[in-house]
Amino acid sequence: MSALLVIGDVVTDVVALHDGPTATGTDTPADIVVRPGGSGANTASWAARLGAGTRLLARAGYDTGEWHAAELAKAGVEPHLRIDPDRPSAVVIAMVDATGERSMLTNRGASGHIGVGDWAPELLDGVGHLHLSAYTMFAEPGLELVRLAMREAAGRGIPVSVDPASCGPLRAFGPERFLRETAPARVVIPNLEEALLLTGAPDAEAAARTLSAHYGTAVVKRGAGGAVLARGGRIVARAAARPAEVVDSTGAGDAFAAGFLVATMAGIAPEEALRKGCEAGAAAVAQVGGRPDPGNFTLLTPIAGLRRKLHH
Repeated sequence: MSALLVIGDVVTDVVALHDGPTATGTDTPADIVVRPGGSGANTASWAARLGAGTRLLARAGYDTGEWHAAELAKAGVEPHLRIDPDRPSAVVIAMVDATGERSMLTNRGASGHIGVGDWAPELLDGVGHLHLSAYTMFAEPGLELVRLAMREAAGRGIPVSVDPASCGPLRAFGPERFLRETAPARVVIPNLEEALLLTGAPDAEAAARTLSAHYGTAVVKRGAGGAVLARGGRIVARAAARPAEVVDSTGAGDAFAAGFLVATMAGIAPEEALRKGCEAGAAAVAQVGGRPDPGNFTLLTPIAGLRRKLHH
């Protein structure tokens, strides 16, 4: 199977799990851990765990760049990590409540300055799919990079997918502008809130149909409601969520995208590809942090192995 190239971010995640509401002006007890994260890096790491040859183009800071590169390599990702000599790495403080829902404080750091100077055409050599985290395009240098990467991928006949990232920056960027800038992509993978924002549709299926008429394929993630896939304006597949005890929802959508994309690249049918996305998402919410935990894979089957089973 050809490689997956992800363009996105690496982030130092400070994850705080707390049972009750945060107390203003005083202490709130919490379990706090530091994990490598970032939407693009999370997707790349899950894709590598699922058996895909995976590359990540990202920018990290002078403070933790070497640590991030080592963590990506440990996860099986080929890191193309540009170290910014003037800026620290991005940091997210994720406050996770008892339901697993998270609220985030974000400093984009070096990730917000990735641009065309970080690009090399050789990154596409041997690549069968390009995946973009929209966090990259919410700053002007990153938007120029996204435009360049999509043009060069199109010139090689490489399909492109995009994850809209998060409703806050997506709303600030502008839904219509987002649709225009990402028009060369053939797959869009929003969560429900992002899908409704982009379309004004009343529900997930209507949003998926609308987005698929624009991109070709739209996959709308519905969390505990599973996922739905539309192609060319009609629903072609649905999948239920995989049961899981929710510990931390950080990175669940990134894991879903990896599961779906790797399955699709392996030639697996849409409904099964959705199930693989849901399976990866379930594995993600059952652990702390957005990357695969080597000790927690009871829910996850490598897709490379699955493909062998299907063909033999």
